Amino acid sequence: MIRRHSIELALPGASIGAVAGAMAGGLTLFAGQPTGLAALSALALAAPLAFFGGLYGVLLGHGVFRPGTFGPVGLYWMAAFPVSRLLQESVAGVGMADGVPLFLAFQAMVSLGFAIGFVWMHERLMPHWLVRRAGDNPLAKDLLSQYVRYASLVRARKGARR
Repeated sequence: MIRRHSIELALPGASIGAVAGAMAGGLTLFAGQPTGLAALSALALAAPLAFFGGLYGVLLGHGVFRPGTFGPVGLYWMAAFPVSRLLQESVAGVGMADGVPLFLAFQAMVSLGFAIGFVWMHERLMPHWLVRRAGDNPLAKDLLSQYVRYASLVRARKGARR
């Protein structure tokens, strides 16, 4: 039962990661790569990004991350995104001309942009999912209450500025 509750929290992040990976891998078609290599590249990136995206949802539900914060999530993706890209390049890439350390350093820089987009999407999708799952899932119910508290805080701060 508890495993199902965590899996339900993982679904939005896993979906975002899978779609982002498939889209980014699909861009290899525009780079002139053959269709088969583009499909392999998309799958090789979508799978680890889905895993790490889902893990983010589980960690969020267990209190490791909080809604509305970016710093810890940025650090999370600074590790997870380069690993995902390294897996993609290992499976479908043509190699890393400058070596693995420089490749990973560059991917760590790029990861912050990915993290911003991921958090933006996740913050828009997850509350809707939690509303649907809160009746059956106590983890979803607790996380939904955190989102509601955060939204109330943001609304109060916005009202105080006016």
